[in-house]
Amino acid sequence: MTLLEEEKLKKVIEAAKLYYLLDYNQSQIAVKLGVSRPTVSRLLQQAKSEGIVQIKIMDPSNGSEQLEKELEEKFSLKKAIVATVPQYDQQFIKKELGEKTAHYLYKIVKDGDVIGITWGTTLYNVACELKQKFVKNVKVVQLKGGISHSETNTYHSDILDLFGRAFQTVPIHLPLPVIVDHIVVKQAMEADRHIKRILDTGKEANIALFTIGPVKADSLLFQLGYFSDEDMKEIEAKAVGDICSRFIDEDGNVLNANLNDRTLGIDLAELKKKEFAILVAGGQQKIDGIYGALKGGYANVLVTDQYTARFLIDKKH
Repeated sequence: MTLLEEEKLKKVIEAAKLYYLLDYNQSQIAVKLGVSRPTVSRLLQQAKSEGIVQIKIMDPSNGSEQLEKELEEKFSLKKAIVATVPQYDQQFIKKELGEKTAHYLYKIVKDGDVIGITWGTTLYNVACELKQKFVKNVKVVQLKGGISHSETNTYHSDILDLFGRAFQTVPIHLPLPVIVDHIVVKQAMEADRHIKRILDTGKEANIALFTIGPVKADSLLFQLGYFSDEDMKEIEAKAVGDICSRFIDEDGNVLNANLNDRTLGIDLAELKKKEFAILVAGGQQKIDGIYGALKGGYANVLVTDQYTARFLIDKKH
């Protein structure tokens, strides 16, 4: 293939992704790619005629169920929940996943449960969709530190308060930064008996709810200013995402021992012991991270969207 043909193919694929996955119209694609509108029409036609785009009409009444079954079998999950989203767009996805997860929690939470939660926009969408359930002696605890030295909103307080309200309990905050500069600082904090009690409650949680953060410069964790240049190099080279602010590679192994040792909150090994370890995540940027998390065995329940589900099922490692 010549260089010119390669460039043309890239444009065909880019136009197809924008049109079919991100719901751009042809005029918007023309502006984004710097071509005319008739050219966009030809690129989309070529994508279909060459099989780059294959259109399938799926019956939504059984499509999700089939995807759920395939996910459960491939990744040995207790439960997979697939939300049907109208387009592959992060805002749509987070809202739909929030609704599905909130509904699932309403079904499973019972008297005496301990629910461990993290923070971020995905979890905030879950918290906003929760309905009140009259249960007794439920505890809600923060699984990782949430205070940041940044103006970026982690939503950690809002999420905890909304969960507390839904399950009739006063939530237990972990009033610490998620990452500190030195391991001795972390050790000193963990030695405090009040902090130790909160961390122990997180370990006792039978339900853990978490997402996976993508490895990109504008994601929340990167904006909080915790990483040295050295940390960044390793993360960018090997990480596929982070769970509870601990970075993993494509096999689910925890990366950067130094950074991991400075992170306050639940160890990822603890997630494997939970009755319900619920991973809520979807979208193109998170596919590799979700795959790594499932391969590492950190989740036994997955809530995702139908596009991500299909990618995960088809993905070969």
